[in-house]
Amino acid sequence: MDIYRKLGIQPTINCATTYTRLGGSIMEPHVAQAMADSAGAFVNVFELQEAVGKRLAELTGNEAAYVSNGAAAALALATAAAITGDDIALMARLPNNLEGMKNQVIVHRTQRNWYDIAVRMTGVELIEIGHIMETYPWELDDAINERTAAVVYFAGSHLNRNTLPLEFVIERAHARGVPVIVDAAAQVPPVSNLWHFSRNLGADVVIFSGGKMLRGPQNSGLAVGTREMIRAMQLNGPPVQRIGRAMKVSKEAMIGLLTAVETFLETDHTEEALKWQATVESWYAAWQALAPRWLSLERSATGEAGEPIPRILMRVSLDAPLSRDDLIDDLRAGSPPIEVVVENESTIALSPHLLRPGEAEIVERRMQELIASHLLAQPSGAIAGD
Repeated sequence: MDIYRKLGIQPTINCATTYTRLGGSIMEPHVAQAMADSAGAFVNVFELQEAVGKRLAELTGNEAAYVSNGAAAALALATAAAITGDDIALMARLPNNLEGMKNQVIVHRTQRNWYDIAVRMTGVELIEIGHIMETYPWELDDAINERTAAVVYFAGSHLNRNTLPLEFVIERAHARGVPVIVDAAAQVPPVSNLWHFSRNLGADVVIFSGGKMLRGPQNSGLAVGTREMIRAMQLNGPPVQRIGRAMKVSKEAMIGLLTAVETFLETDHTEEALKWQATVESWYAAWQALAPRWLSLERSATGEAGEPIPRILMRVSLDAPLSRDDLIDDLRAGSPPIEVVVENESTIALSPHLLRPGEAEIVERRMQELIASHLLAQPSGAIAGD
């Protein structure tokens, strides 16, 4: 990619996942072309927003849909929508004057994460339920009151430990007239999640990142849900001069995400999954044959966010001649650099789902070379393959 090298930046092989810091995912050429084509004309953005939302709702089997400036922006706008509904006077009071308004959002304590700042930026107070060991049903019931604007739920098995089931949360919240917002940013695949949380389970708004496995513009998000909540998100969002004005969505991003979703729904995801699995099996066989006793390999069926994406977990023991960080540095020092997931203090993970043609072989060979280069430095008595 000469455009990057001219700036002194070397493109990397992404064996990690759809991290924002690595650029999300890579758009298909026709998606980028659709964005380029849309850049050549002026349009009424309100009309485009309505038309794209209607088409996305049809494609995903939902009542309504909305394109945001990333998933975090959608989370902020969904929270704003839960606070204000379609009341413009209330919208004008965000985020600094919520006195007398619905100004609390309930969240499981074990689901607190970096992204709940998108909820808090509207001015609401987060009310935590549960603790690290367990969450009881009565805690949700007890937390809901006249000030409750919404319950926010972060989907994914990695965040669902010791939490109440989403189905139960929706049932109990709806019984008290409280909407449920689901952050499912990284929860495709499977493709069915585009309608499962909303149409099947009844969540009021469900949010996906457009720049992850949907392979749309990195600065896009997809919100699906009820007409009332999506309409309130539009009223709080750009191009209207309200709390979401700083979260502008370009006409190019709207067209890009629509094109990406159309492509995603037409993709043979079974064939894609088989290719990923074949790569993981090839890696495992090649690296396991060389692995000394201080390096253990494990195949995993799920990705970092609990998605059905296979990967390799590689653990470096404490008596190894190199640390986990040394291994990461070695992979980054190559040409091209290779990025991986930092799983824990001793383990990295390598995933195949974002690789470009020919990169799987580069990764396999590079790791073989790194393992082989450290075999002579292994602890006394260790035998390769032990």
